[in-house]
Amino acid sequence: MKYLSRKIAATIVLVFTVTLLLECRPNKIEKITIYGLKGPSGVGMIRLFENPPQARGFELQLEALAQSDLMAAKFISGEAKFGILPPDKAAKIAASGKKIQIAAVTGTGMFSLISADPSVRGFDDLKGRSVEVAGQGTTPDYVFRKILLAKGILPDKQIIFGYSLAYPEIAQALITNRLSLALLPEPFATMALKGNDKLAVLGDIQEEWTHLNHNTGPYPTTVFVVDSDFAAANGNLVAIILDSLKSSLEWVTANPAAAGQLVEKHELGLRAAVVTAAIPKSNYVFIPADEARPAIEALLTAFLEFAPVSIGGVLPADDFYYSAK
Repeated sequence: MKYLSRKIAATIVLVFTVTLLLECRPNKIEKITIYGLKGPSGVGMIRLFENPPQARGFELQLEALAQSDLMAAKFISGEAKFGILPPDKAAKIAASGKKIQIAAVTGTGMFSLISADPSVRGFDDLKGRSVEVAGQGTTPDYVFRKILLAKGILPDKQIIFGYSLAYPEIAQALITNRLSLALLPEPFATMALKGNDKLAVLGDIQEEWTHLNHNTGPYPTTVFVVDSDFAAANGNLVAIILDSLKSSLEWVTANPAAAGQLVEKHELGLRAAVVTAAIPKSNYVFIPADEARPAIEALLTAFLEFAPVSIGGVLPADDFYYSAK
């Protein structure tokens, strides 16, 4: 009887020990990188760089890439689960068969047509001129072309487009009067205007686009993209990240000075003072994909008109737009 009692006691101790060890065993943590872009596209995410979202079972970290092409490569390879892209690049990746989705628009129209020539003060004055455009085959290029055509001005015939300079070089060339006309995004437009008080902004590109597209909204410049399969299996994590992203964008808009300091601290390639001055004009937003779809499709339709292959030849299907189940 005593032997049985000792055996039962030993069994209880063994069960208790095993249970305790199982309970104390660390849970497997999955490391996930949320990718941003250096430059203006990364500014809206800066609070995530400072304070990465917290999610049970995951260790989330931020990394800023130098170019959107590098971001595209990470999604194509399957390495990236979350990141920022221009809408056209996201559409082209989806058209290639890679299962990605737009979860939200994070930035809308923020380009300015700037003149250093006092004789050019409206669109009609552009005929016969040369305009330096920030990025051939990109959103500013095709948005500008659509607006010009709507006004009866023929790109490449009545206006010559230049694409040889990077954003900072365009801003500096305007400041020093080496360029007379340019289409520039923020914060480089603000940089140029602050550097030369004789520069003038011609019209409102965002307003012209909205009117042209029957009030579908401003054209999106950046979108937050998710890997479709990963998002479907991790809806709670996606919700946490999107909520943190929305909060960051709202905080940046409300706190330009503090945001500028963080951008410089995390080495996103912009000086604090420039970021601070540009944020009020930079249109950082958070628009869920289903709400933003008309504006996204209006922009992608322009890509289809000028360069169909740039987005895969067709507008993306319904499953290109993420929706929380």
